[in-house]
Amino acid sequence: MSLLPLNALRAFEAVARLKSFKEAAKALFVTQSAVSHQVRHLEEFLGVALFDRSGPRPRILPRGQELARTLSLSLAEIEAACKRVRMAGGTQPLVIAAIPSVAICWLIPRLSRFRQAHPEVALRVVYAMHGQEIDFRSTHFAFVFSDGPPAVPGVRVLGFLPGASAPVCNPALLPAFGKAPPPAAAIKAAGLLHDTDTSAWRAWLSRAGEGIDPDEAGPVFEDFNLLRAAALAGQGVALCPLAMIRDDLDSGRLVQLSPVTVQENYGYYLLANDPQPADLAENAQAFQDWAFHERDAGPGG
Repeated sequence: MSLLPLNALRAFEAVARLKSFKEAAKALFVTQSAVSHQVRHLEEFLGVALFDRSGPRPRILPRGQELARTLSLSLAEIEAACKRVRMAGGTQPLVIAAIPSVAICWLIPRLSRFRQAHPEVALRVVYAMHGQEIDFRSTHFAFVFSDGPPAVPGVRVLGFLPGASAPVCNPALLPAFGKAPPPAAAIKAAGLLHDTDTSAWRAWLSRAGEGIDPDEAGPVFEDFNLLRAAALAGQGVALCPLAMIRDDLDSGRLVQLSPVTVQENYGYYLLANDPQPADLAENAQAFQDWAFHERDAGPGG
């Protein structure tokens, strides 16, 4: 049997439970288009439609309602089992969840400095998975990417890094552009790399393209780290959040092609459990202070 599309199942369960693609996207800290893409993927996997899309708003079908009920019960049982295992493990470390882009590009390259400064603090770093809600009963901090500050009960939301995105590429592609900054038509002709779907490039070309048709085929990557790897390999031009690839830009591994940006309303946020458990409060404050110090210090630390 094919592997179950767990992220798609989680996204569908959130839509069914919250009765809204928009609210599900907020709960999962992803874009609404990403949730729609995951639900479409699940429907393709199952070979049936879960929503009636003939009206102005998608309406869940009976087969979708049945699947949603089963998923909710199963996820609740899994959560309870995990809680029992955690409780049996004794003293808990400080748990830091981070979306893959933050984990790979920002947190892990700097984490040795926190460990050197605070060797007494036990850490557990986990992914805040795409399309999966964060359980703040067992997570003390989470780095997420969101369209505006997310609203999560019992959680402090701290603005961390801007999300504005601009076209970037491997410097080996620069000779093909002829001049800097290259026109939008030249950027499009170099080949576009897409993150999750084509909406970001459509927005950028509409803003900078001077009438250029924004529709453009090209490889679509489900994860930002895959998109970044493709850009680093010289496979085309990617729209990347400048704050997240600052090390790549400063080192010359990637170059920014245009000052025109999109997704300025998006940002990276640090979500903090509020209040933190009493036995971890001091360690939690140490991590929070360190994270903001690293942010303000820049790539060199």
